[in-house]
Amino acid sequence: MATIGEYLQTWKLNISTTKTVLAVFLFNNKEAKRELKVNFITETLPLCSEPKYLGVTLDLSLTYRRHLESFLKKPISRVALLRRLAGSGWGAGATNLRTVTLVLVHSTAEYRAPVWCHSAHTRLIHPPTKDALRIVIGCLRPTPADNLPILAGIQPAGLRWNGATLPLARHTMEPGHLLHSVLTSLSSADPLRPISRHPFESVV
Repeated sequence: MATIGEYLQTWKLNISTTKTVLAVFLFNNKEAKRELKVNFITETLPLCSEPKYLGVTLDLSLTYRRHLESFLKKPISRVALLRRLAGSGWGAGATNLRTVTLVLVHSTAEYRAPVWCHSAHTRLIHPPTKDALRIVIGCLRPTPADNLPILAGIQPAGLRWNGATLPLARHTMEPGHLLHSVLTSLSSADPLRPISRHPFESVV
C-alpha cells in the first residue's frame, strides 16, 4: 500500500477512499471469515466479500455465481420485450426478431463473458437465451435445446464466448503485455496458489 501511495503522489493522482474497498481471495476457505485491517492514507479500507469491478461481481472463490444470479434479471426483461414484439399486435418477422434478439438479449447476457465464461454456473444464463431463440423460431418447448441456435441462425453460446475471449487471450501472449509473465509462469507458480481448471491461456 505504501508503494501505491508513492505512485499516486508521484503522478499527482487522487484516490477516493470512500469508494475503495478491500477484497481478499484465499486458497483456504477456513480463512474466509478472517478480517484484515489495511490502512491507506490515514484511513482504514472497508472489507467487502463481494466487490464489484467494471460491472462484474466477484466472490471469494471467483465462481461468479453471485454475478450471474444478479445479472439474470436483465436478459429476462429483454425477453419480455421480445415476446411483446412477436405478439399478435406487432407480428414482427423472423429476421427482425433475430436482429432484436442479438441486440437486446444476447448482448446483455454476454456482458463481460470472457471473465465468467469458464464458470461452472454459466447454465444460469441459458434459460432466457433459449426462450428468446424459441420466440425467433416459433417452435414449441419440446424442441431440443441444442437445435435452437442452428434453427435461428445464431452461433451457440460457447462459440460466441470463446470468440470474445480469443482476441484477449492472444493479446496477453505478447511479451509486452502486463499478464504475459503471469500466464507463462503458471507451471512454476507457488503450489499454494489456486490453479484454474480452465486456464485463460487454454483458449489460444
